[in-house]
Amino acid sequence: MNIEQLVKVCDALSHPLRIKVLKFLLEREWSIYELAKALRVSRQLLYLHLRKLERANLVESDLRVEEARVKRYYRAKRFEIVISDEVIRSLEVV
Repeated sequence: MNIEQLVKVCDALSHPLRIKVLKFLLEREWSIYELAKALRVSRQLLYLHLRKLERANLVESDLRVEEARVKRYYRAKRFEIVISDEVIRSLEVV
């Protein structure tokens, strides 16, 4: 892990809604509509948070055609995050 990756992951996990989203996505995959409804947030707000989780490589998505409509489904990726003094020491600082 480099400094940029560490910052992206920490930033992605720094908001309570993104933690909730990740918890839901670890249980199963969700369409954006279903997830927004379950979390009681707008799809626009949810898209912003999901984009940040995707950039941190914690979430992935794909498009599917269902009933002549295109839907985006999200799911959590497998990850393990360990931040310790050793991890910080091992980061390259340029």
